[in-house]
Amino acid sequence: MKNSRSGNTLYVFEPREAGMPENDRLAGTVSYALQGIAVRRPRSYRLPVKAEEGRRLLFVIDLGRSGVNLAYEKMLRAIRMNGDVFAGCTAAMIVDSGNEFYSKETAGELALALSQAGCTLIGHCLVEGTSSLHNFRVRAANFGCSLEEAYRESARDLVSRLLSFQPPQGPSGRDAVLTVLHANKHRTSNSHALWQMVKEPLSGLPVEISEIGLRNGAVQDCSGCPYKMCLHYGEKESCFYGGVMVDSVYPAVKRADALLLICPNYNDALSANLASFINRLTALYRTQDFTDKAVFAIVVSGYSGSDLVAAQIVRALNMNKGFYLPAGFCLTETANDPGEILGVPGIREKAAAFSAVIRSTLLHSKERE
Repeated sequence: MKNSRSGNTLYVFEPREAGMPENDRLAGTVSYALQGIAVRRPRSYRLPVKAEEGRRLLFVIDLGRSGVNLAYEKMLRAIRMNGDVFAGCTAAMIVDSGNEFYSKETAGELALALSQAGCTLIGHCLVEGTSSLHNFRVRAANFGCSLEEAYRESARDLVSRLLSFQPPQGPSGRDAVLTVLHANKHRTSNSHALWQMVKEPLSGLPVEISEIGLRNGAVQDCSGCPYKMCLHYGEKESCFYGGVMVDSVYPAVKRADALLLICPNYNDALSANLASFINRLTALYRTQDFTDKAVFAIVVSGYSGSDLVAAQIVRALNMNKGFYLPAGFCLTETANDPGEILGVPGIREKAAAFSAVIRSTLLHSKERE
C-alpha cells in the first residue's frame, strides 16, 4: 500500500490529565511523526454524536509511571457509552509508559472499544514506548540507529500507514476466502452452534469457507527456534515441527482474505490449541504480510470474561501479526450448558448482524457494484 504524508487531515486524540508531568520524549516523537500532516486535535473526552466516515484517527496515550491517565479513562468511557461514534473511521495508536508495563494492556482495551464503536484498526496499529525502549532493540540494530530514533521512525511509519490504508475492496475474479479455525466438540459446543448461525446467511454468496479443526493436540506449540532457523523455514512456507500447521493451516491462511477464530473462553484465555496456532504462525509471518487480511472472532464465555479473550486476539493477531481489525470484529456471548446458546434472547438477530459485518468486509466492492 502506498504511503502518503499529505492530502488527509489526521484527527489526533491526546487525553492528558491535569497536572500530569510533561513527557518530552513522547511529545518529540509525535511531533516528528506528524511533520507535514494536517492535524486537528478535538477534545478527546467530548466525542461527537457521529464522526465523519473516512476520518483517520491517531490516539496518543501517555500512561506515566502509574499506568493511569484519568483523562484517557474519561475518553474510554465516552467511547464505550456512545455506540457507533466512530463508524467509518480508521485508527492507530501510540502508547507511552513510564515503566515496562501497561502499554499493551491499555492498547488492547482501547482497540476493542474502538472496534465496537464502528472503527477499523490498521494492521500493526500500535507503536508503544516502554520506559527503557528495549522493545526497539531489534529495529534499532537493523537500521543502525538509537532506540529513541527507532521509536520516532516507527511512529512516523505508523502515521503514514494510517493515512494510506484502504480496506481491500474484495477479490476480483474469484470468491472471497474465509478461513475458520476452531478446537470445538461440535455436538456440545455453544461456540460452534453460534458459528452455525453466523455461517447460514453466508451460504449462496461468493464466499469460500474453509474450516480447520485443531482439537486433541493437533498443533504442537512453538518452541522458540532461533530467528534464522524460523526464517529459513518461513521462506519455504514451512516450520521445523511440520504437522497440520504446514499441511493445512499455512496454505489456508495464505489464501484467506480473512480469518475467523471460534473461541470458547478457557479460564479467561484462548484455548491451548488456538494459542499454539498463533505462536506457530510466526514462521509464516517472517515472510508474509498479513496487513491486507482481516481477523474476526466469536467468543463464548460460560460466565464472563469474553472481553479478555477478545483483547487477547487483538494484541496477538492485530498488534503483533498485523491482521487488520474491521469494525465490530468480534461477536461475544455468554452460555454455559450445552445448547444454552440457542435460547439466548435475540441471538439469531445478533448472529445475522455479525454475518453481515463479515459479508460487507469480504465483498465490499462487489456489493457496491
